[in-house]
Amino acid sequence: MSKRTSAREDREARLAVIKAEQRAAERRRTRRWVIVSSVVVLAVAAPTTFVIAGELRRDAEVADAAARPIEGEEQAEVAASGHVPGEVDYSGTAATDADRGVLPPIGGDHDEIPQNCGFYTESVRDENAVHSLEHGAVWVAYRDDVSAADRDRLRDLSENNPYLLVTPYTDLAAPVVATAWGVQLEVESVQDDRLEPFLVRYLESEQAPEPGAPCSGGVGV
Repeated sequence: MSKRTSAREDREARLAVIKAEQRAAERRRTRRWVIVSSVVVLAVAAPTTFVIAGELRRDAEVADAAARPIEGEEQAEVAASGHVPGEVDYSGTAATDADRGVLPPIGGDHDEIPQNCGFYTESVRDENAVHSLEHGAVWVAYRDDVSAADRDRLRDLSENNPYLLVTPYTDLAAPVVATAWGVQLEVESVQDDRLEPFLVRYLESEQAPEPGAPCSGGVGV
């Protein structure tokens, strides 16, 4: 074998080794990329999975609480539900007598036009709000001095529930009062665990005389 042939074979052998090392390095880089990518995907997906699982668990807990008696809930029979002009005397139409303040009416005669459901920063007429109750709305009244966080939470709830009416109420007996047709619940904060079960139970419920009738197309927002 000539020296020239031997040198060429040596170069080819070294080149083959170099190429093999390059391929091995590329495979290692590829594996690292796959592992890092998988870790990133898991890091992103895991919190999302936990959030979804947590929300589902909380929804189930709220639904379970809504199916059982709600502590502090007061019910009363509503004698009338007609359309009348002008103002209505709602004295004695709350679920309980509140000597510490005022409670919204739980039903009765009312204006022929309902109050559009949604979030309000100013008071609305009882007569229009009661018409909304007749249609299956839940009316959540709040004091002017509730926290900004409670206001934001009430706004969020109203945006996600087309039959939720949220308004301030002058001289309210409790910081927050939730009212459906014939039933009422007083709570100290929007964070009270009883509020959302109350909404689940009574939004568009058969408790109302006309559940599912529009809570839009009336007056207000």
